Formats: sequence, C-alpha cells, structure tokens
Amino acid sequence: MHEFSLMQSVLDTVEGAARENNAQRVTEVRLVIGDLAEAVFEAMEFAFEALTPQTVCEGAVLTMRGVAPRSRCAACGIEFEHDRYHWACPSCDSLATELLAGRELYIDAIEIEEPER
Repeated sequence: MHEFSLMQSVLDTVEGAARENNAQRVTEVRLVIGDLAEAVFEAMEFAFEALTPQTVCEGAVLTMRGVAPRSRCAACGIEFEHDRYHWACPSCDSLATELLAGRELYIDAIEIEEPER
C-alpha cells in the first residue's frame, strides 16, 4: 500500500511548514488528488490516522478533493473530461490527446493553531 509512503511525505512537508510558522498544532490538511494518481482516498485516510498520533498533526482533519482526468485533443483542440480508460477525443475520435489534469497530488492548504501570545 503506497499510500503510507505518500502520506508520510505529505506529513513531513506539513510538519516542516508547521515548524516554520511556529504552529502549536495543525488543525486541517487539505489535499488535491487526481483520479489517475493511483491514491485510494480510504487508504490515504487510514495512513493519515495511523501516522499522526503524537505529532503536531494529531487530531487534525484530513480533507481530500478529487480531480477528474481532463485532456486536450491535438487534432481539433477541444478539452474534455474522461475516465482512466477512454482517452479518445469525443469530438473527432483522435487518440492524439494531452493530459491536462488528473495526475496531481498536492497539499492545497494547511490550517494551523498558533500559540497564544
């Protein structure tokens, strides 16, 4: 299950940002995950829950937003959404398409709690 290594990388980045911003704790982590990124939401959630105890992220909320695959046809230029198996242009049936979205996996936002002053 590669989601554990993906989530560990996410948490390493989040914890580094939290330290840089003198966060007392992280309250929310928001991820954007493309449908073609091969990351299962339930497995990412499980990894988050397993990896966050006794860290600055303990008790934080994990929010994930999926991104559908979207491509542009090189032949006719239209952009279209599709699933992972059907890449042909719906307008001209060309297979010469360029993937524009759907493989991303990134941290969209981190919410932190700052220490009281």
